[in-house]
Amino acid sequence: MAVTKDSLIGEVIQENPNAVEILMSFGLGCVGCPSAQMESLEEAAMVHGVNVDNMIEALNK
Repeated sequence: MAVTKDSLIGEVIQENPNAVEILMSFGLGCVGCPSAQMESLEEAAMVHGVNVDNMIEALNK
């Protein structure tokens, strides 16, 4: 599964549990929150002031 800006956090974590560590390294500490599970990576990046392109690149490695 290729991760995109529109990918939901919950789907990314379900596909690759190691994504939690990557997301947390970008400052997304609320990845376990129920509402965050339905949030897109782009939405989460905007809220946390993270460069979404860098985060997507790290998740796709």
